[in-house]
Amino acid sequence: MSNRIAVVPGSFDPPTLGHLDVIQRAATLYDQLHVLVVHNPDKAAMLPIAQRVSLLEQSIAEAGVTGDVVVASWSMGLLVDYATEVGAGVLVKGIRSQIDVAYETPMAIVNRHLTHVETVFLLPDPAHALVSSSLVRQVAALGGDVSPFVPSAVARFLDTGAPAH
Repeated sequence: MSNRIAVVPGSFDPPTLGHLDVIQRAATLYDQLHVLVVHNPDKAAMLPIAQRVSLLEQSIAEAGVTGDVVVASWSMGLLVDYATEVGAGVLVKGIRSQIDVAYETPMAIVNRHLTHVETVFLLPDPAHALVSSSLVRQVAALGGDVSPFVPSAVARFLDTGAPAH
């Protein structure tokens, strides 16, 4: 495992500017960054996993994120199994509040125990600190404008329901 390879996991349903902020900053910290769309059985997904992968790829490209960034998905097995498979020694998680810290800390401890993968918490840019995918889904479902909260590719997709290329 390498501490120079990291994984940014999330449901990314849909990707937000906060997600993109964490991805951009993590890409500068690690030699290779895997942005991993994971299935969360506790959440009812708005978008299929393949669409989330596509939107992340478009958003990362449009934002000009530099570095070795791989976008993938994982729905079977533990997150640390993926990290081990790609040689990553670090998981990067965006933390918006104490609620996120309380939720993420036990997982970080268990992940370190299972495979010695460390978890690094990044604070979001304050402009994105209160935005969540859940909030974006709710606003979008009620016909509101989500463009201030999501990358352009995501806003175009949600507005038209079609891929933005």
